[in-house]
Amino acid sequence: MKLQNKVALVTGSSQGIGRGIAVRLAEEGADLVINGRHDDEEARKTLEQVRALGRRACFIAADVGQVAECQRLVEEAIDKMGRLDILVNNAGVQRHSAFLDAGEADYDLVLNVNLRGPFFIAQAFARHLRDSGRGGRIINNSSVHEELPFPNFTGYCASKGGLKMLMRNLAIELAPLGITVNNVAPGAIETPINQSLMNQPEKLASLLGNIPAGRLGKPRDVAGAVAFLASDEADYITGTTLIVDGGLIWNYSEQ
Repeated sequence: MKLQNKVALVTGSSQGIGRGIAVRLAEEGADLVINGRHDDEEARKTLEQVRALGRRACFIAADVGQVAECQRLVEEAIDKMGRLDILVNNAGVQRHSAFLDAGEADYDLVLNVNLRGPFFIAQAFARHLRDSGRGGRIINNSSVHEELPFPNFTGYCASKGGLKMLMRNLAIELAPLGITVNNVAPGAIETPINQSLMNQPEKLASLLGNIPAGRLGKPRDVAGAVAFLASDEADYITGTTLIVDGGLIWNYSEQ
């Protein structure tokens, strides 16, 4: 197992892509810190799946859109698990709104969770590794929309574009500490956030027409990329985005 004796923190891992990542890292031998805003049934499902693989796991509720909560999350994770080796900034939100109608509250929510949170969680995590004298991995779950415009989701695109530059800067600053920093950029993935789309055959067919692979991605597709970047096999990869989209980004057009 590639991640034996490693401890990973995956934000937003109560369901969807985050759950898929947590389970895949556990399959590779890592112990897990599961995170979500609430200790609910979905969070417990993730814990059960990870523990069923024989791995240690705990859940810590925290709102990653708040700096104090980000810092507490990392501190409690270290306290409960003894150390951290891998950080996956997966938590994310989006809001649909035409640019001319977008409000401050939705903008703040999206930027706080998608960009502010990863900044300060990564900072606390990197300080822990520096003080421990160990290297590690930071992997951000970004989006093809760090590159691809998405009308009516301008705040979301801004947050993911910012996450791309955050990753590139941290890759340079943290490399001397043995910390690699990369993004995984999913395209259209079968998750709860896309449930409405999957229930609208015409819209789904239009989207699939833009995906050369001819299908939506699954959480396991993203999780496999994260597991690779978290492993020793990716030790010389830093400052890059691994796109997981079935070819969507090179074949996309607004209908």
